[in-house]
Amino acid sequence: MSFRTLLIESRTKLECSLNCLICRRGDEQIKILLDEIQTIIIDSLQVSMTSALISACVEKKIKIIFTDATHQPIGEVVGYNNNFYGYRKIKEQIGFSKEIKDYLWKRIIEEKIKNQAANLKEDTKKNQLLDYANNVLDGDITNREGHAAKVYFNTIFGNDFSRKSDCLINRFLNYGYSILLSTISKEIKAYGYLTELGIHHIGESNQFNLSCDLIEPLRPLVDAYVLNENINEDNYKYIFLQMLTKNVIYNGKNFILSNAIHLYVEDMINFLRSGDEEKIRFILYEL
Repeated sequence: MSFRTLLIESRTKLECSLNCLICRRGDEQIKILLDEIQTIIIDSLQVSMTSALISACVEKKIKIIFTDATHQPIGEVVGYNNNFYGYRKIKEQIGFSKEIKDYLWKRIIEEKIKNQAANLKEDTKKNQLLDYANNVLDGDITNREGHAAKVYFNTIFGNDFSRKSDCLINRFLNYGYSILLSTISKEIKAYGYLTELGIHHIGESNQFNLSCDLIEPLRPLVDAYVLNENINEDNYKYIFLQMLTKNVIYNGKNFILSNAIHLYVEDMINFLRSGDEEKIRFILYEL
């Protein structure tokens, strides 16, 4: 299973030869086996890639992500033929029952709020979040997620903090979330399903509604990195790339995060297909 995430942020020529990525930078040349690569992030306008490499990456389901002038992920390369049974899978996805989707959303929000609570040190606020988690209804119709988020972000970043503000904290959070979202989207596409069709998110302009659903329990991991790691403008991209190789527990076994996400997406889709509650499992992590 692929495990490398490459960040290219300076003048570089990327080529493909004998199933390897060739990275040329001046007189320097680096070879990396394509089968080891999971994601390539292009974070510079001075990078050139051959069409042979792009084609090989699409064929091997290696995600290529491009960033904008502020170094935030802005787009990616997605192949047409991620799954041989695309029509069948999409038809199946459209038919997922509302009851099953609402129940899964409840479980997702419960887990998200519990993980948020784990990031808090103050017992009063922690217990308040756990109380919210214990009172989530199917479909979260009482919006426990929103109530918990207000308490949570005001507690960890201060009462003046807003997720809508243009600040360093949000830049770090958005980058970390984008890395996870991209990894989840890749897995959904690989199984032949549409990222646009969510179980709760229904944004008409959002290409990643389902990815935005499944990422929710993992967002507090990014928050914890911003809280506990020595993150600054120079190192935050490297820190969040290393996050994908973090050791986590899934279904009682140890995995690196990117591989656990592969299994997590598979199980969530299998629950939506079957309604088998044993398929609902979450990734366990500690910073």
